[in-house]
Amino acid sequence: MAILIDSDTKVICQGFTGKQASYHMERAIAYGTKVVGGVVPGKGGRRHLGLPVFDSVAEAVAATGANASAVFVPPASAGDALIEAIDAGLPLVVCVTERIPVLDMVRVKRRLEGSATRLIGPNSQGILSPGRCKIGVMPAHLERPGKVGIASRSASLTSEVIEQISAQRLGQSTSIGIGGDPVHGVGFVDCLELFFQDPGTDCVVLLGEIGGSDEEEAAAYLKANKARKPVVAYVAGLHAPTERRMGHAGTVNVFGQGGAAEKIEALRSAGVSVATSAAEIGQTVRQALRAA
Repeated sequence: MAILIDSDTKVICQGFTGKQASYHMERAIAYGTKVVGGVVPGKGGRRHLGLPVFDSVAEAVAATGANASAVFVPPASAGDALIEAIDAGLPLVVCVTERIPVLDMVRVKRRLEGSATRLIGPNSQGILSPGRCKIGVMPAHLERPGKVGIASRSASLTSEVIEQISAQRLGQSTSIGIGGDPVHGVGFVDCLELFFQDPGTDCVVLLGEIGGSDEEEAAAYLKANKARKPVVAYVAGLHAPTERRMGHAGTVNVFGQGGAAEKIEALRSAGVSVATSAAEIGQTVRQALRAA
């Protein structure tokens, strides 16, 4: 089992003919993802990677029956592209674009309210269900099918943990990069709810970092709602300096808020097994499953 995607998911790509989109969508197709077309305004009627190109998302959905989109549109236009996908009623939108203007994302968040769309990202490595579907830029050579669900704010750490869990012969049900930008779609709480409902997931891993409030929100959710499955977490940035941006836009610890130590304490107080080192995450998952 998996969450949000499966082998029948039909994917279009917004920004389809761009260099990065072409590279990653070609690999998604090779992986077995059902990519059914792309959207580039002004290029409708052409073909790219052997698939049709449309002028709008609405046209693409009507012609292909697509139910998911991968967004590779540059930052200045990405907000409008996301709103177009939401207005077209796509159930799932995955945005890999980084550094979309915050005010544009505020507009997107407002448009998401009451809509049928779940947004993953922006600044997301994507979503991957081993052997079923891959949307985004997540590497697809380390995974193996299994029953560990992963939700992460860090792309590189996701790859490391997927490899560790595969080495433990546990495998993954679905891996989701929720995105590192400060304003984003699906968060840790959404992922916990989805994984808890998924019969194919036996354990959930949260990979957090400094900045933002996803970890604290997850802790509050777990305190109010008893975890139905073991939850393991790791929070990067324990020794990061205050008030300095570390990496992408969401990883900044301002005036003592959003620090790793506070996030770790909140998660532990909610009953989460927190790994003390990135190298120990796979083993911590194994131990949590044994104790369940």
